[in-house]
Amino acid sequence: MNNDELTEVTFAQGVSSIGKRTFWGCESLTVITLPDGVTKIGKGAFSGCYSLTAISIPDSVTMIREYAFSGCDSLMAITIPDGVTMIGDEVFSGCSSLTAITIPDGVTTIGEWAFHGCSSLTAITIPDGVTKIDSLAFRDCSSLTAITIPDGVTTIGNYAFAECSSLTAITIPDSVTSIGARAFRDCSALTKLILSPAVSTGEDCFSNCTALITAAADKNMPSVSDLLHYRWHRNVAVIERVNALLCLMGTWDHVEKQPSGTDSLKEKKMDGVEAPLKASEAREKIPKVLWRVILEFL
Repeated sequence: MNNDELTEVTFAQGVSSIGKRTFWGCESLTVITLPDGVTKIGKGAFSGCYSLTAISIPDSVTMIREYAFSGCDSLMAITIPDGVTMIGDEVFSGCSSLTAITIPDGVTTIGEWAFHGCSSLTAITIPDGVTKIDSLAFRDCSSLTAITIPDGVTTIGNYAFAECSSLTAITIPDSVTSIGARAFRDCSALTKLILSPAVSTGEDCFSNCTALITAAADKNMPSVSDLLHYRWHRNVAVIERVNALLCLMGTWDHVEKQPSGTDSLKEKKMDGVEAPLKASEAREKIPKVLWRVILEFL
């Protein structure tokens, strides 16, 4: 529609769906109530309604399509009906005033960019039925301080929680088998991480998590070299796995990128297996939280 003078809408009886881009770009629309009987909100239906502060969605709605409310940067709260089973791609992307949202128990998938840029969102509960958190789903939710990932989730996509700079702790359940590249990049306040040793981690998944690197370092902690020496499992690849697990810039570099000379890799023989280890003094001590993660992993 793209009518920047429209401020309110009255729906006739019998409306069952809000079509694709119906109210797209209606910048002056402030409040809207959808009638009972509506079952579908189409793609981009309210996208770019910058003045929309509230919307009432009836329980009859079972489908909210992609980017339905994207860019509604004045929208502060919304309740998703219980019949909805999927949060589609970009549905609430850029809703920077959104402080609270309830995701119903029937939802199984949270799509790409679903809550990207919801910078006022402080907490969110992901229901137990969700099995996949797609790429960029919560990227740049900079006020998000806590989130609980349920046991049924198996996949966390690329950049899923990247730049959630207020997130302080996260528990990743054993059901998660894959964490995508840079999934938690720039989560600079993250100090507590509980992670299954069996999970496959993508490139730089915890890069620039500076609080993890600096938190509560204990001078009596064993060095990386000692830890690997005593916990060795006859598997040279364990070093690469530990490196992949940490994915923290400045904590443990990739083996193939190590410099030569006095700070180069040294060979340490353990149970008949030779493994390359870096002996740099700058890397000699690591934070307790990371040490515990490595212990669990090994």
